[in-house]
This record gives sequence, C-alpha cells and structure tokens, in this order.
Amino acid sequence: MPPSLRDWLPADHLAWFVLDAVGELDLAEFFADYRADGHGRAAHDPRMMVALVLYAYAVGERSARLIERRLHEDVAYRVIAANQVPDHATIARFRVRHEQALAGLFSSVLALCARAGLVRAGVVALDGTKLQANASGQANMTYEQIAKAIIEDAARVDAEEDERFGDRRGDELPAELADPVTRKQRLRAAKLELEAEWEAERQAAEAHNARCQEHAQARAEGRPKPGRPPVPRPLPEQPGGRVNVTDPDSRSVRTHRGFLQGYNAQAAATEDQIIVAAEVVVGGTDQGLLEPMTARIAAELEAAGIDQPIGTLLADAGYWNAKQIKALRDQGIDAFVTPDGRKRRRPPKQPLARELRARLETDGGRALYRKRAQTIEPVFGQTKTNRHADRFQRRGQPACQSEWRLITATHNLLKLWRHGLTPAPAT
Repeated sequence: MPPSLRDWLPADHLAWFVLDAVGELDLAEFFADYRADGHGRAAHDPRMMVALVLYAYAVGERSARLIERRLHEDVAYRVIAANQVPDHATIARFRVRHEQALAGLFSSVLALCARAGLVRAGVVALDGTKLQANASGQANMTYEQIAKAIIEDAARVDAEEDERFGDRRGDELPAELADPVTRKQRLRAAKLELEAEWEAERQAAEAHNARCQEHAQARAEGRPKPGRPPVPRPLPEQPGGRVNVTDPDSRSVRTHRGFLQGYNAQAAATEDQIIVAAEVVVGGTDQGLLEPMTARIAAELEAAGIDQPIGTLLADAGYWNAKQIKALRDQGIDAFVTPDGRKRRRPPKQPLARELRARLETDGGRALYRKRAQTIEPVFGQTKTNRHADRFQRRGQPACQSEWRLITATHNLLKLWRHGLTPAPAT
C-alpha cells in the first residue's frame, strides 16, 4: 500500500485544525457561485480551496506562486489539498472571485471563538496600523502631470503605429487595447478621480460661500446671526492634490519610520487578543473613527451571535473626539481615550479632557489604560512581523478590505487553535 499523508503529520498539527474548522463554517456563499447542473469544467472543491487559503494565510504565506510551490514541497499543504495542486492562477482567481465571501469568514471564525469562550467584550482596545499598498509612492502624480502623461502616451502610440504600419490602415488590434490593464486606462482613471474630488471641493466651497452671503446680508439688514461670521473660500480653478496611478485608493501615510504608500488598517481586540472588528480606511489619520469603529464592533459581535455589550473602549490620542466620546457614553460605553499623547504641563481646557487626564493620573486609570498597549499592539506585531502581513497584495480599498479581514480572521483561528492545545488546569 502507498504511504498515507495522514501519517506524516502529528494529530495536533494546525492543518488538521484548519480542516476541522472549515467543516464547521457555512460555505453556502462559496458554493452558490458554481453551477449545479454538471455542465462545464469541474472546479476544485471550494472547501479545499477555503482551507488552503486559510492555512496559507495563518502561516504567513499569501503569494499564490509560493502557495503553489508549497503544494509540491510541504506535507501540510499536500494534506490540506488532498494531494491536488491548483496552480497559482487558480488560487489567485479564487481569491478575486470570492472576495466578499472570504471577507465574511471573519464573522464565522469569530463565532467559533465565541463558542469556545474566547470572546470577552468587556474591555476592547482599538488602534490602527499602516500597511503598505501594492503600489509605489513614486507613482503619485498631480493633475497636470497626469494630463501631460496622457498626451505624451498618445503621441508615443501614434509614433509607434506610424513606424509599424506606415501608410497602411493597421486593422490589427493594438496592444494597449488587447491588455485590459494599461497605462492609459490607469492614467485616465486617476484623472477622473482628481476631477471628481475637484468637483466635490467646488460644490463645498460654493455652499460655504452661500452661507457667507447669508451672514453678510443679515448683518446689512440689522439682524446679524449668532457666532463668528464665516470667511469666504476661493474656488479652486483646477484639480489639486496627487493620486497614485497604480492604486488610486492608496495614500501617502505617515509612520514612525517616515511616509509610505498605503492604507490605515483598523482593528479592535479583546483582552484575550481576539480581533472583533477589522476595517481598512483610506488615509492615515484615526481622527473621527472612534464612533464608526465602535458601531462596527457591535455589528460584528451581533453577526457572530455574541450577546455581550462593550463595557470599556480603550484608544489612543489619535481617536480623540469629544463629541463622539460623549455619544458613546450615552450608549453606556466607557470610551477611555487619552486627550493627548504626552502629559501636559498645563491642564487641558476642555472639561472632558480634564476629566480623562485626571483619571489617567490615578492608579486604577493607569492600570486600565495600560491594557490598550498590552492588547492591540502585540496583535499588530504578530501580524506584521511573525506572519509577514505588512503589505497588501491586491489593489483598491475593497480588495484590501477583504484581504485585511482574511488576515485578521486567521489571527483568530490561530488563537483558537492554540487555545485547544493548552492543557486543562489540574483539579
């Protein structure tokens, strides 16, 4: 009898756990995308493909080509795939085709963690980390540079066609039309995005200037409106700013090591380092995200069937927003956000800031707020350093959002696996 691959892995190996976990997941959304009448070429079993993707991401392998190589060389991969070897194009197409379904695995894995008693929503820490986009910062261009590049590209194509065809018509399909992803298309898409932002900015400026006229007219009629009169804004004559022609959704974001072209990946974790929310935000600031991320946490807990309210939400100074903190307090959530990154010599002027700063000066306040760094920052360290997930492989905010949720879902899956390996306490 030929040797069995099942004999080559120990019983407590991660591969067996992933296969068992996939057996507990609802994969109806994956199967619904395939024909059930038997026509067409046979597809790889979606259960096997989901298990393969989850296992690869869990061990820090996201390259489709390297996953294909592992299917030849690594026993665990061969066990997961039942000795089948989907090529890298099949793996990549599976991730694109089932983008939303793969993102939805986050809630399913979170539900498994809840069933194991690993989710305690009493204290939740929120933070963001910068992940590099699959684009270079040198691909950022202004509106004028894009317009100039389009003209130069058109002139280059004309010159190449003149050299290739001469006086002939050249009915053959040009290469730039045969390729669905061309430089010309990327340039035009980036140009349209800048124009859309310009139009939105113009409309906002026009609305603001209309309010300025209303204030001025009210003052002239002897009935001034309360508050400081607004100052008119100049209307922009042409689109400003810069956009990346490789990944237009990405931005130049600031990190402690400088600037990188990327996204702001948000995550919220419990004291047991179980991630209960994961989002990808365009831009580098955390300002204004406190209340939306709290709503996202509540939605994820509900989707996973976890009937636990958020007790305390810990966040750093980047999330400071007095209005949102008060709104969360009205919902019964203790939003514990430091009003500034470092201690000030002078007390803050705002009453809420003074209150939270005074709370941080107490032993209990310091001990509670210290949990923020102990909870969420190791999660980012494990994800970006140990599992090498410090750069997105796909482009565009929706695709990066799906990838980030898959990365964080496998983090929770690893936590669940290690929880099962922990010996029970002696009685």
